[in-house]
Amino acid sequence: MVPATPDDLFALFDRLDIRAATHRHAPAFTVEEGHRVWGSIPGVHCKNLFLKDGKGRLWLVVAPAERRIDLKSLPERIGSARLSFGSAALLVEVLGIEPGSVTPFAVINDREHRVSVVLDAWMMAQERINYHPLRNDMTTTLSPAELERFFRHTGHTPLLVDL
Repeated sequence: MVPATPDDLFALFDRLDIRAATHRHAPAFTVEEGHRVWGSIPGVHCKNLFLKDGKGRLWLVVAPAERRIDLKSLPERIGSARLSFGSAALLVEVLGIEPGSVTPFAVINDREHRVSVVLDAWMMAQERINYHPLRNDMTTTLSPAELERFFRHTGHTPLLVDL
């Protein structure tokens, strides 16, 4: 399977009537680098953790950039086994993206539904949220309702958790 490109993602947004705005910028591999390139892009900026649990289940945890995620207490809150970061090779295999470009939009490539998505409840109550559109040299802004529409289309049912 050839992974979706940003243009494929934007075409899907058009079909789903998702009115996202995308901003180009220098590549941002970390939240710290993101702070330097986000500038005046409105909304909550987010981080994404690609995780694997002790039973081999895969997880994508999406939270505000500044939110501290405690990997020791998270399993109890999401119903997983002990968590660790998924490898770069597994990320490419399952979500079709490179490290530094992790995004909830990458589930467009998870046609086998191997990844369970966890979304921060506070983040999903905000007006605008921001993620990379499969590459880390752009940021896409949309509403939480539009993100939910995207997930419904991909067949993923995110778990909302107070992270």
